[in-house]
Amino acid sequence: MAGIDERGRTVSDDFLTQGRQAFANVERVLAEAGASLADVVKVGIFVTDVAADLAHVITLREEFLSEPYPADTLLEVSSLAQPEWRIEVEVTALAR
Repeated sequence: MAGIDERGRTVSDDFLTQGRQAFANVERVLAEAGASLADVVKVGIFVTDVAADLAHVITLREEFLSEPYPADTLLEVSSLAQPEWRIEVEVTALAR
Protein backbone atom coordinates (compact mmCIF):
# COMPACT_ATOMS: atom_id res chain seq x y z
CA MET A 1 0.00 0.00 0.00
CA ALA A 2 1.07 3.53 -0.72
CA GLY A 3 -0.06 6.86 0.66
CA ILE A 4 -2.97 7.24 -1.73
CA ASP A 5 -6.60 8.12 -1.19
CA GLU A 6 -9.69 6.25 -2.45
CA ARG A 7 -9.30 7.85 -5.87
CA GLY A 8 -5.67 6.76 -6.20
CA ARG A 9 -4.23 10.23 -5.62
CA THR A 10 -1.11 10.70 -3.52
CA VAL A 11 -2.22 12.37 -0.29
CA SER A 12 0.83 14.59 0.26
CA ASP A 13 4.53 14.91 -0.42
CA ASP A 14 5.13 14.66 3.37
CA PHE A 15 6.60 11.30 4.45
CA LEU A 16 4.55 10.90 7.63
CA THR A 17 1.31 11.83 5.89
CA GLN A 18 1.98 9.28 3.15
CA GLY A 19 2.99 6.66 5.70
CA ARG A 20 -0.09 7.19 7.85
CA GLN A 21 -2.29 6.88 4.79
CA ALA A 22 -0.48 3.73 3.68
CA PHE A 23 -1.02 2.11 7.07
CA ALA A 24 -4.66 3.26 7.11
CA ASN A 25 -5.09 1.61 3.70
CA VAL A 26 -3.56 -1.59 5.06
CA GLU A 27 -5.94 -1.46 8.03
CA ARG A 28 -8.92 -1.09 5.69
CA VAL A 29 -7.89 -4.10 3.59
CA LEU A 30 -7.29 -6.20 6.69
CA ALA A 31 -10.70 -5.23 8.06
CA GLU A 32 -12.35 -6.34 4.82
CA ALA A 33 -10.69 -9.72 5.36
CA GLY A 34 -11.86 -9.90 8.98
CA ALA A 35 -8.41 -9.12 10.37
CA SER A 36 -6.59 -6.21 11.96
CA LEU A 37 -3.08 -4.92 12.46
CA ALA A 38 -2.92 -7.15 15.55
CA ASP A 39 -2.92 -10.12 13.15
CA VAL A 40 0.14 -8.88 11.24
CA VAL A 41 3.19 -11.11 11.59
CA LYS A 42 5.49 -9.50 8.99
CA VAL A 43 5.83 -5.96 7.67
CA GLY A 44 7.80 -4.82 4.65
CA ILE A 45 8.48 -1.10 4.39
CA PHE A 46 10.01 0.35 1.25
CA VAL A 47 11.33 3.91 1.35
CA THR A 48 13.32 6.09 -1.00
CA ASP A 49 15.62 7.60 1.66
CA VAL A 50 16.30 5.57 4.81
CA ALA A 51 18.74 8.12 6.23
CA ALA A 52 16.19 10.93 6.04
CA ASP A 53 13.14 8.94 7.11
CA LEU A 54 14.23 6.24 9.58
CA ALA A 55 12.91 8.19 12.58
CA HIS A 56 9.57 8.59 10.77
CA VAL A 57 9.43 4.84 10.07
CA ILE A 58 9.91 4.19 13.79
CA THR A 59 7.14 6.70 14.58
CA LEU A 60 4.75 4.95 12.18
CA ARG A 61 5.64 1.56 13.61
CA GLU A 62 4.84 2.78 17.12
CA GLU A 63 1.58 4.44 15.99
CA PHE A 64 0.15 1.51 14.06
CA LEU A 65 1.70 -1.63 15.55
CA SER A 66 2.03 -2.86 19.09
CA GLU A 67 4.39 -4.99 21.10
CA PRO A 68 5.43 -7.60 20.50
CA TYR A 69 6.11 -6.00 17.14
CA PRO A 70 5.85 -8.18 14.06
CA ALA A 71 8.99 -9.03 12.15
CA ASP A 72 9.84 -6.27 9.74
CA THR A 73 12.09 -5.44 6.84
CA LEU A 74 13.04 -1.90 5.89
CA LEU A 75 14.43 -1.45 2.41
CA GLU A 76 15.68 1.61 0.60
CA VAL A 77 14.74 1.57 -3.06
CA SER A 78 15.77 3.91 -5.86
CA SER A 79 12.14 4.64 -6.72
CA LEU A 80 8.60 3.46 -6.16
CA ALA A 81 5.75 3.00 -8.65
CA GLN A 82 4.98 6.74 -8.72
CA PRO A 83 7.73 9.35 -8.54
CA GLU A 84 6.08 11.28 -5.69
CA TRP A 85 5.71 8.22 -3.46
CA ARG A 86 8.18 8.06 -0.58
CA ILE A 87 6.91 4.93 1.20
CA GLU A 88 5.10 1.70 0.47
CA VAL A 89 3.98 -0.82 3.07
CA GLU A 90 3.17 -4.51 2.72
CA VAL A 91 2.08 -6.89 5.43
CA THR A 92 1.48 -10.56 6.00
CA ALA A 93 -1.27 -11.37 8.48
CA LEU A 94 -2.51 -14.62 9.98
CA ALA A 95 -6.22 -15.36 9.90
CA ARG A 96 -7.44 -16.21 13.36
